Amino acid sequence: MIRRIMKKETKIYLSTNVTDMRKSINGLAAIVQNNFDLDLYSDALFVFCNRKHDKVKILHWDKDGFVLYYKRREKGRFCWPESFKGENADMITQADLDRFLEGLVMESYIVRRNFVVA
Repeated sequence: MIRRIMKKETKIYLSTNVTDMRKSINGLAAIVQNNFDLDLYSDALFVFCNRKHDKVKILHWDKDGFVLYYKRREKGRFCWPESFKGENADMITQADLDRFLEGLVMESYIVRRNFVVA
């Protein structure tokens, strides 16, 4: 469903802080405007996750109104990057969003170790 509204140039912002899932469109819009200092009416997706990392809300402006997507994992959790702290938004790729919504680790946050073959 979310894939249908995304264009190649759609920016995706992932909130770096846990979000109270009782917030709806107005509450999430206030976070975007006040904490992220981003254009709420741009062609962007704003992704929020709860403390348990089992619920996600995605806020999107759709030309004439807001759309709010909600996903709750019945088993398991979303792979939330451990490095996230603070009241910011981190831009992620569409591939990362797909992986995140499937419960997989986002490619941008996989820790890679460099090994030297002796």
